Amino acid sequence: MTKRFNGTLELANGVKMPQLGLGVYKMTDPGQTVEAITYALETGYRAIDTAAIYENERETGEAIRHSGVPREELFITSKVWNTDQGYDGTLRAFETSLKKLGLEYLDLYLTHWPVSEKYVDTYKAIERLYDEKLIRTTGVSNHHAHHLEKILVKANVAPMVNQIELHPYLTQEPLRAFCEENGIAVTSWSPLARGKLLAEPTLLTIGEQYGKTPAQVIIRWHLQNNLIVIPKSVTPERIRENNEVADFELSSEEMASINALNRDERTGTNPDSY
Repeated sequence: MTKRFNGTLELANGVKMPQLGLGVYKMTDPGQTVEAITYALETGYRAIDTAAIYENERETGEAIRHSGVPREELFITSKVWNTDQGYDGTLRAFETSLKKLGLEYLDLYLTHWPVSEKYVDTYKAIERLYDEKLIRTTGVSNHHAHHLEKILVKANVAPMVNQIELHPYLTQEPLRAFCEENGIAVTSWSPLARGKLLAEPTLLTIGEQYGKTPAQVIIRWHLQNNLIVIPKSVTPERIRENNEVADFELSSEEMASINALNRDERTGTNPDSY
């Protein structure tokens, strides 16, 4: 029987975050969104990653309520969008997100992008939400080391998570090393490089040895690198398949061959463009 993955990573404050979750970016059809999240929760997912700009927080909350899964077993992440950043704007945006989700607290709240002249104040607001126990953990998204350095100088509580574009074509090793040195866990978005990796011969060859798809091999690579990974899909078969990665392990040689695919190639925006 294929085993589903249910591992966690312990964040800097001791909170355990599921290492594999469902990303809901570009889930724009309300009914389809509720169905996809509901199915993911039924099949063992316990982490859902949404954001204000995705415009599906209401649907995420609806699926959570209908799932029957106790709230304390779930790990729900959302993010403040660029136009709402700054100290006061972030506090207002959080209140709006919480209301749409229909929740009393979030497990993780992130700055979506490092908006120039605002992202430090945005993070200060996230710290306040943490102090008020409205969020269980703090974090940022799409922050380079130089962004994090500016935050760390002024922060009372360092970001516990940095969510960045990361996949075998963009391994981000220097930034990962910086985060590790500072106790910041890394979440990989676009973990499959928006599908560009699925025909990669190295991954096809490795997958054949284990009876796994290239997507499953890539997800396993993320997990063995101690990364948090949030593949997105609305297709039940893919949602299930992405979680069936607990019954094989990549060798050190296979990990190295996947690492060697790095091209420093982005599928999304470079954070320095914001």
